[in-house]
Formats: sequence, C-alpha cells, structure tokens
Amino acid sequence: MQLVFATNNPNKIKEVQALIPKHIKLLSLKDIGCIEDVPETQNTIEGNAIQKAEYIKTKYGYDCFADDTGLEVDILNGAPGVYSARYAGLQRDAKDNMNKLLKKLNNKTNRKAQFKTVVALHLNNEIKTFTGICEGEITKEKYGEKGFGYDPIFKPKDYNNTFAEMDLKLKNSIGHRGKAISKLISFLNS
Repeated sequence: MQLVFATNNPNKIKEVQALIPKHIKLLSLKDIGCIEDVPETQNTIEGNAIQKAEYIKTKYGYDCFADDTGLEVDILNGAPGVYSARYAGLQRDAKDNMNKLLKKLNNKTNRKAQFKTVVALHLNNEIKTFTGICEGEITKEKYGEKGFGYDPIFKPKDYNNTFAEMDLKLKNSIGHRGKAISKLISFLNS
C-alpha cells in the first residue's frame, strides 16, 4: 500500500515514518511534486485536516492522509487552537508563538492545556478521521532541544519533562499525533 502524507513538515514526516508499518510506503508532498501550500482555511482542526486530504486526492489523485494539530489552552478558551502555527503571525515562527503564549500566561496559575491532532484519511473515495489528544500543561519557560513547535513549553500530564526533552519513541507513545496515527494504523490493518 502507498499513501501520501500531506505535509511539508520534515519533523512530522520523521515522527509518522517511525510509526507506520513497513508494508505501507509513505510518500511526502515533495515525492508527488506538490510544492504549493496546501490550503488550511477552515475554522476547526478537523476541517483543516479534511480540506488538506481532499485537496491532495482531488488535485493529485493519490490516496492520502493529512493532519492538523492545535494546542488548546484552558484559560485562553482553547486558543491558540486551529491558529497554533500562526499564533504570533503569518511567519509561522515557533519561537514567536511560544513567546506570545508564555507572555499571555504570565502570572496565570491555571496552565492546563492539551494538544489535539486530527488525521483525515482519504482512501477509496471515503474520508475517515482519527483524533489523538494529549493533556498536560504549559511550563513557565522553555526546556529541551528536541521536537518542534510548542514542544519546549508543553509538559504532558504525569510526566516531569516537556516533549522537547523526550526521545521520539516516548513522545510518539504518549503524544497526540502518535495516538491519532495509531488509530489510523489500526484502521488500515483491519
């Protein structure tokens, strides 16, 4: 089986490649010649994942899956949520995003948050979605050099380290994307 993972993010590809069984050949957007930005104009995480999968299937004809992830902070009513990647502006800079969030949470005691990933699979002209959630909290400063995005300021529930301090195997086993991809793999194997 061959599936396109509709992302240009090399970090996401690396994470997902480590989870996908060997009998599934994973292609990136680059592999299929897609160099344009895939639209993400929906106002929900689910909507963006579905939109990206439909775009690739319609324009390139490949069975595929796409994901969208948001960091949802309790005290900010779920923000940055669907706007997580561009929270501090269209430049999509992770450092700027983290700094803005840390500033917003300055002096706040409720730092509860969750990462939510939705994976949309477009296979045999049907769309199925799979959701993964990882609860945790936002730290007061950045810790760790691994991972990407908000990983240096997100500490999963029941753990003492941020995602950016964890190895990929642990992060995949407890993280939002890993949970959603595991559901996707179970479905593909059934």
